[in-house]
Amino acid sequence: MTDRPRLTYAPTHRAATTAVRGGLMRSPHGETSEALYLTSGFVYDDAAQAEATFLGEADHYQYSRFGNPTVTMFEQRLAALEGAEACRATATGMAAVNAALLAHLKAGDRVVASRALFGSCHWIVSTLLPKFGIKTVFVDGTNIVQWQQALSWPTNAVLLETPSNPCLDIIDLERVVALAHDAGAVVMVDNVFATPLLQRPIEYGADVVIYSGTKHIDGQGRCLGGAVLGRKTWIEETLQPFIRNTGPAISPFNAWTMLKGLETLPVRLEAMCRSAARIADFLAGESAVTRVLYPARKDHPQHALAMRQMSAGGTVVSFELAGGKEAAFRFMDALSLIDISNNLGDAKSLITHPATTTHMRIGAEERARLGIGDGLVRLSVGLEDVRDLIDDLARALAATGLARAAE
Repeated sequence: MTDRPRLTYAPTHRAATTAVRGGLMRSPHGETSEALYLTSGFVYDDAAQAEATFLGEADHYQYSRFGNPTVTMFEQRLAALEGAEACRATATGMAAVNAALLAHLKAGDRVVASRALFGSCHWIVSTLLPKFGIKTVFVDGTNIVQWQQALSWPTNAVLLETPSNPCLDIIDLERVVALAHDAGAVVMVDNVFATPLLQRPIEYGADVVIYSGTKHIDGQGRCLGGAVLGRKTWIEETLQPFIRNTGPAISPFNAWTMLKGLETLPVRLEAMCRSAARIADFLAGESAVTRVLYPARKDHPQHALAMRQMSAGGTVVSFELAGGKEAAFRFMDALSLIDISNNLGDAKSLITHPATTTHMRIGAEERARLGIGDGLVRLSVGLEDVRDLIDDLARALAATGLARAAE
């Protein structure tokens, strides 16, 4: 098949249907599972077709770095779930963040970003962009006054994540988007923790949505991948030339894996959110736990806002243990079911210590500003029986003496 596929889902389909059927394109063989086009290049009927393709006058695949049928199906399905006009997939989530920013910005431009970003995103904004003459300003994402002050100047891009990693801060998308647009900025939202099923930033006016497909979209710890979604004109005229010429392309195999992952995303996410809520409530009753952060709990600082923007609390619970790093390490090492890993969104429950892993390189001072203490751990809740997960957490607290020490 040489022509680019057409969308086969109906805009009226609900999320679970779109997750299975969106972007579906069958070859003449009529396969039930989407085809994996494991090819680097494509052939042409004749030299004239090749010329027309390179001129942009023929709709034909050229090279898998530019586009591939399997990748297209993944892009179209994710766009349908997100409610976006277009999508481009990338090799990793960080490639997506980097491509979105560098495709849009130039020397002399100005970026305003929420301070609570994933460690590598923070590095791009704080370290990489200034090397290219791009001015960067950080704000506390939950402080609307700081947004107002920072966006009182002309701005080219705004980058934020909500819920944030790892403290699950919630940013008021509607208010920040309005301020950013008044300043002339394109708003880019890292929506990894919420996924398109719990929150759709475009509905609040965001221009660009970014994902690490490595997380919930794959959902089983198999492949790396990312995606950038937005308006068709911005994707095709601004982002696509950057991706085409710099090469952060996703492999067809990884795109196929992500495509199949989307099929089960609704059922996985529902189960994981339900378990996460129960675990958050359990942890809140433990004397050794000094703080529990979960957006669906009423004691979360932005609970009301979270429940306006999100349909559930998500799959991640962050909590702080009395005793700092030593206590956190003893607790994590005592777990027998939950694995220590810096990934999240997996079918297996995973736990990490942000201060020494994902956010180590932003420095102690910045971590303190973000509320990332030495006793903070981040738990990504998987698909195990929630009773087994709670038993594992309780045993680890008891085995390390944390519960007794705090009583």
